[in-house]
Amino acid sequence: MDAWNSSYLHEIELARLARHSGNEGRARVCARRAASILIAEYLTRQGIQVPASSAQARLLYLSTLPGLSPATYEITSHLLMRVDESFSLPEHIDLIADVQRLAQELSIQLS
Repeated sequence: MDAWNSSYLHEIELARLARHSGNEGRARVCARRAASILIAEYLTRQGIQVPASSAQARLLYLSTLPGLSPATYEITSHLLMRVDESFSLPEHIDLIADVQRLAQELSIQLS
């Protein structure tokens, strides 16, 4: 298994564990880190230099790339969304599921 794949799966598992223990804030952080790993792998495969290592920078960069699917832009906007005053995202947004969809949208096969 490639290092990026192992790192991605680790972050997804941490996100699930955090959610299960009621720590949705930690689950969001882990989901964003998982997305950052996917984005770096996608950009590397495209021959594009990977921007700064922060998840925020990579998500912003991905959101500006032309020619991606509408779903990719929607997922990216969810991952970039700020929480509200009660530290929540809208109920219909699930960042863990979004990151898993992002892998599909970017055609990245996971082990």
